[in-house]
Amino acid sequence: MGLGSPLRRLADPATLWYGHHPVVALLLPLSWVYCGVVQLRRLGYRVGWLASRRLPVPVVVVGNLSVGGTGKTPLVLRLAQLLRGRGWTPGILTRGYGGRSRSWPRLVRPDSDPDAVGDEPVLLARRSGCTVVAGPDRMQAGLLALRLGGCDILLTDDGLQHYRLARDLEIVLIDGARGLGNGHCLPAGPLREPRSRLSSVDLLLYKGEGGERPAMRLLPGLLVNLRHPDRTRRLADLRGQAVGAVAGIGDPQPFFALLRGAGLDIDPHPYPDHYRFSPRDLVHWPDGPVIMTEKDAVKCAAFGGEDHWYLPVEAVVDADFETSFLSILVGLTDD
Repeated sequence: MGLGSPLRRLADPATLWYGHHPVVALLLPLSWVYCGVVQLRRLGYRVGWLASRRLPVPVVVVGNLSVGGTGKTPLVLRLAQLLRGRGWTPGILTRGYGGRSRSWPRLVRPDSDPDAVGDEPVLLARRSGCTVVAGPDRMQAGLLALRLGGCDILLTDDGLQHYRLARDLEIVLIDGARGLGNGHCLPAGPLREPRSRLSSVDLLLYKGEGGERPAMRLLPGLLVNLRHPDRTRRLADLRGQAVGAVAGIGDPQPFFALLRGAGLDIDPHPYPDHYRFSPRDLVHWPDGPVIMTEKDAVKCAAFGGEDHWYLPVEAVVDADFETSFLSILVGLTDD
């Protein structure tokens, strides 16, 4: 989380960035410096002081301004599905955060080791049916995807601030409930870039209820057993039961709220984003059913128990947003 991580010693970031905390005033000078550096760097790419490279296919960036999870990965999966249904051959680029590989970029397969390439890349490879390449340098990852996958369009999961790779379309996803927090840049607030950056992106999408704004909702599917993936059950089957709930994602609270909303009596176990689960963690979980996110299941499948399940979700996007997305792409390819 960069500059935000040390703040855990001062206050919970949720309280600091999404509430009212006196520490914020003390951190504002650092935020102004951070914001100035970020804007100067972006200007450097715009005027050519820093070099960006354009690839021979359209590049679509799905990102956010704030740190933490907003649902970018489900959105990328939905866009990939939409593109494939229209005859495109999309490739997906992702950072590979948490991966311990010594060489990047890496082609990611459904059976790749998440410890080497990261949890989100493996999830994307399993769910998308697309060529997935992980690497901190998105431009190099894009070149590898084009060489190996025959892609005619590239989707990047995150990477809004990775200006070395030129992009043709920028989509910013905002948490409809939390918004942009207190509106400050790191470390006083959750923003990686100032809110004025939103005026230059192509499409905005709000996770949750968007009101009059374009919205994306996450719909849960059937529970899938970690030990036996061919076994599924309805979430409603556990209604009224006490279950463990495990989430090592950017913002675990919506996941816990979803389970409570389904009538489950949960014992929540939040972990840091991209947490490296091990068999030792199981001793802290209850003996009965345990439900986790699909991203966490990627790392827990090797040692999951008989009553451990994950809950896949699907992104459902407003039709107007999808129409706008496809019309922009048509305009790019007609040029």
